[in-house]
Amino acid sequence: MKIKVIITGTTGMVGEGVLFECLENPAVEQVLIVNRKHYDMQHHKLQELLVPDFFDLTKVTNQLTGYNACFFCAGISSVGVKEPEYTHITYDLTLHFAETLAKFNPDMVFTYVSGSHTDSTEKGSIMWARVKGRAENALIKLPFAGVYNFRPGFMKPTEGQKSMKTLYKIIAPLYPLLSLFMAKQLLTLRDVATAMINAVLKGYPKSILEIEDIKILAKS
Repeated sequence: MKIKVIITGTTGMVGEGVLFECLENPAVEQVLIVNRKHYDMQHHKLQELLVPDFFDLTKVTNQLTGYNACFFCAGISSVGVKEPEYTHITYDLTLHFAETLAKFNPDMVFTYVSGSHTDSTEKGSIMWARVKGRAENALIKLPFAGVYNFRPGFMKPTEGQKSMKTLYKIIAPLYPLLSLFMAKQLLTLRDVATAMINAVLKGYPKSILEIEDIKILAKS
């Protein structure tokens, strides 16, 4: 089976790492990156679609049709952001994009990058965890062939990545040492991306994948 993938958020660390793996993986035959701003890369598998406003997809639905996977890696940090604004981006925008894809790609598998400790009850005291939990719950109800909510922890970037937060740049060289003491909390972005691809190719019995689930699926 060959898969055609849409990736969002490739100007960020997670999306860029997922893109790198998709371009290398022989099971992926085509990649469409959907961004607000240009990502500077050329590859025979790669196409780019610039969408200034993710809430207005009416003019690009034809270009979003014909894919059987979406790896939704776009998002913002909750630091310094009030709940209404965070909800508008993390919930409203994600659901609008996903609903559009579900309408035109009924055989698609949709993978959403959430986060460790996301709150499925939507009632906890941590704002970002509630909002992401609400997004996860809503995505699961959409008429995709499959929906997988990934909840990674600390992720080691892939070699050659340009999009990295300062904290990750500092910590990444310490990954071998940290893995000795915090193995259950650590992943590589290659693990995350490979697990996403395998979710499309092979499926997984859970719709919410914690760190250990991601590792298992990456090795399957």
